[in-house]
Amino acid sequence: MKLIAATAISLFLFALASAQTNQPGSFATSVQDQQTIKITRSGMLRSEQGSAENFTGSVSVQFLEQARPPARTSSALITFQRGARTAWHSHPLGQVLIVTGGTGRVQRWGDAVDEIKQGDIVWIPPGQKHWHGASPTSAMSHIAIVEALDGKSADWMEKVSDAQYRVSIRTRAVSPSSGERPSQKAIGDFAPKLAELTDEVLYGDVWERPQLSKRDRSLVTVSALIALNRPDQLRSHFVKARENGVTQAELIETITHLAFYAGWPNAVTAIGVAREVFEKK
Repeated sequence: MKLIAATAISLFLFALASAQTNQPGSFATSVQDQQTIKITRSGMLRSEQGSAENFTGSVSVQFLEQARPPARTSSALITFQRGARTAWHSHPLGQVLIVTGGTGRVQRWGDAVDEIKQGDIVWIPPGQKHWHGASPTSAMSHIAIVEALDGKSADWMEKVSDAQYRVSIRTRAVSPSSGERPSQKAIGDFAPKLAELTDEVLYGDVWERPQLSKRDRSLVTVSALIALNRPDQLRSHFVKARENGVTQAELIETITHLAFYAGWPNAVTAIGVAREVFEKK
């Protein structure tokens, strides 16, 4: 009897294992699915409108791929209509944007706004507060690729105000290899080494160091030039400060503050230069 019972139990367990192996969703099938190439056909992708909590304007989010453990990367094709943008946010492990169409904008907190166009690839470092979206006159679409940390891929913050969105965009930096270096053009024929040092060391190295944003570097520079009463150099740096996201109100307040430390005549001279620069914009 014991032999018969043992045999019956063995047959039952064998049959149960066979049935589980052939059932959809079984462990064996699940493991096999994880190791199989998956193709999602065109037209089968899920899309939805961007939430009003995290976006301003009309935004469409098409989910390309969700993270599949042990992988932590997901991606989406996001289309912003004119004037639409994300709220301020950050990503614990950073983000890559691949612009697939139109013209848009991106900004890190404290930096100027940069224009982005089809074909551009944007890397946003981990933990950096930023936003991105379309320009006021053109729609923009991009593929966003993010990686989750402990199941979280983004930290959402406050909305981007209209005033923040509509500041002037930064002038694109000129590549040193293009031969159109600003100091070479201004003084290169008379003092070529000074022009070279200015373009390659000051603007090419110091101004590009990530420890300070371009906006903060502009405020430091104009403050020093106001204190030294250097109106000729101040003029070009007011222009640069504006390109780097410093507003007219912020520059006027900086000059007002410095009047008590750098002297009233220096402040009055700086106000005259600032008026000239901002009336030309």
